[in-house]
Amino acid sequence: MSKYVKQLVTDDLRGRLEGVEEVLLVDVIGMDATTNNRLRGALTEKSMNLLVVKNSLARRATEGTPLAPAFEGIRGSMALVWGGDDFVSLAKEIVRLAKDKAYEKLVPTGGVMDGEQLSAERVQEVSKWPSRQEQLSLLVGQMLSPGAALSSQLISSGGALASQIEKISEAEDSAAEDNPAE
Repeated sequence: MSKYVKQLVTDDLRGRLEGVEEVLLVDVIGMDATTNNRLRGALTEKSMNLLVVKNSLARRATEGTPLAPAFEGIRGSMALVWGGDDFVSLAKEIVRLAKDKAYEKLVPTGGVMDGEQLSAERVQEVSKWPSRQEQLSLLVGQMLSPGAALSSQLISSGGALASQIEKISEAEDSAAEDNPAE
């Protein structure tokens, strides 16, 4: 490949990855075209992108960006995967697909998160973290919990008082029925 063509490919890759700060690297070597197409479709449904690229070109395209550490020490062709709601969701989806028999050739090999290179083992760990949606629901639950507890306590006290008043009223009514002369 001539220098001119390499520069064009590098510029195109740099443009595609503009604004991307976290990416996973996966190995798709040996995956047939039909399976690869199904994988891309499954990822596209979740707003995730997959791009197979030569590592030397990816290194050149990501120089000086937060993605640069992902390619340190990597050899051969790798596929970049990015997008989705958040990085944890991306990791969860890639790990889930890698366990699927239909995508047995898909192997997560690493990536970069917050400017730090991730190993394949670290990607597995990240996939077990709560996603952004799960974290938000936990946070909202924790924020609402004190208010719900207070409300419950206020309602239960009022309910207990109402129950006691009702019992006293019933006792007075039964006493009045027993002694009609009063």
